[in-house]
Amino acid sequence: MSKEGKLNTGDWVEDMVEVFTAPLIVYPSGWQDTLPDWIKSEVTLQRVVRLMKGDDGLATDVEALAYMYPRTLEAPLDHDWTQIYMYLATKVMGSRLRGKGTEIPADIKVERLEPYLESKLIELKRWIRERQRKAIAERQRADSRQEREEITAKRKAAQPALFDF
Repeated sequence: MSKEGKLNTGDWVEDMVEVFTAPLIVYPSGWQDTLPDWIKSEVTLQRVVRLMKGDDGLATDVEALAYMYPRTLEAPLDHDWTQIYMYLATKVMGSRLRGKGTEIPADIKVERLEPYLESKLIELKRWIRERQRKAIAERQRADSRQEREEITAKRKAAQPALFDF
């Protein structure tokens, strides 16, 4: 993807690889390992949809939900973040539950956010996406550093010792 968040068709394969290999950013907590497996697979699906739409500037709804999930188990959220979390849950889980003949209860369903809360959600999604990009860049730097070290070690091992004393 380009820095502007638009799909660059020349890098399509690289972008598709990122869909499957970009890290899932979650709130650091003792609860982060309890993230349900279906959310992890939904992340991949929504990333593919994001790629096909050509928009890469923000994390997906399910990635935002996955980030917030461990935080909700730490301590209660304030009103604003509860509304955002329930909005994400309504969007992500709504279609999943409808497929099973169940609906999200009306008293917790949040179908729209007021503009201020929408801006907070967009800020969170942008922050998550930036963390993913940083993690990918760090992993690429580490991989290239390791590759250089391996090449140097092979060269050193292949060179004859001319002056062994």
